[in-house]
Amino acid sequence: MLVDAGERDKGKVVTAYLQDQGISGIDYVVATHPHSDHIGGMNEVLNSFQVKHFVDSGFPHTSKTYENMLTTIDEKDIPFEVAEEGKEIEFDPAVDVEILNPGQEYSDDLNENSIVLKVSYGETSFLLMGDAGLETEEKLMGGGYDLDSDILKAGHHASRSGSGEAFISSVSPGISIIEVGAGNDYGHPHEEVLERLQKASRVYRTDLDGTIAVTTDGSTCTVITQKTGSEKVVTGTGTSENGADSPSIPIITRETESEEVKSEEAGEPGTGTISSSADHAVYVSDLNLKDEWIEITNRGSSPVSLKGWKIEDESSKHTYTFPSYTLDSQATVTLYTGKGTDTATEIFWGSGNPIWNNDGDTAYLYNDNGNLVDLLER
Repeated sequence: MLVDAGERDKGKVVTAYLQDQGISGIDYVVATHPHSDHIGGMNEVLNSFQVKHFVDSGFPHTSKTYENMLTTIDEKDIPFEVAEEGKEIEFDPAVDVEILNPGQEYSDDLNENSIVLKVSYGETSFLLMGDAGLETEEKLMGGGYDLDSDILKAGHHASRSGSGEAFISSVSPGISIIEVGAGNDYGHPHEEVLERLQKASRVYRTDLDGTIAVTTDGSTCTVITQKTGSEKVVTGTGTSENGADSPSIPIITRETESEEVKSEEAGEPGTGTISSSADHAVYVSDLNLKDEWIEITNRGSSPVSLKGWKIEDESSKHTYTFPSYTLDSQATVTLYTGKGTDTATEIFWGSGNPIWNNDGDTAYLYNDNGNLVDLLER
């Protein structure tokens, strides 16, 4: 079962991932709602796999993206179904997939008509909120549903239009996952919602952690992140590092090498390995190609010495090596291409010429051992 497919340019990414998992056909494709950041990649998916069922929210949209998707479904003769609140998707005898939204009466807000699914396997449950917000949360809490879930895919990119305090308390997640683009114009996730989720659960977010994969055997959960993370096992009840109650199931988290990482075997810089736990906390938080600056952030709890660390562009023609510099906990330093006077928060490369390609470039961050710590593509 595939739930949503991202923007149009992510269709190939989703398709490649599924194919890498050995998947040749999809039993169910679910479009939570017809906004382009959820269905833009659908045509690529529908044209790449045999799909047995397509499940739609039932609330149409006048966009060309939505119309094109419906045309493809019609041309490929894919059975089309509208989600019905309270019904279950007959996916697998061992997996319960319950439709909690939308109801019979639609909202005027497309987001509030999102398909909300509760997926349960063994002792493990996932709540997938689409872009549903406060209006839907109130309806779900008043509908008598068992919302308690181990893993919550937060609604609407953790904007303040959702993830209300009472709702989070009802769900009581051990893990919350925020799907959000790095440096987005909306300011997602909103700070008050992020704090609310962090108090209740361990939070993963795609802008910082990259692709996030959660697997379960019904009793144990494994979280694999593309960029950051460290192996850890949480068992039983108690309190996690962020002060939140630990979930009832054991959780193992570990990092995996980014598929975008360059390797020395290919004759290119970087090993794709991260050498220490301190490195996990340091990442490239922003890159402005036009204005020629890059931001490095330390989201860890301890200062990190960047002496000997390097920044390289995609062509590896330009390299900046950090002098003696310490990046404090929760601090950000901006590295400007041009000349200037270094301060506690601003450092200058000293180049008389532009470094970053305005048509697209990638910033690579290496630690003092030459290991690739992070990269950011623009």
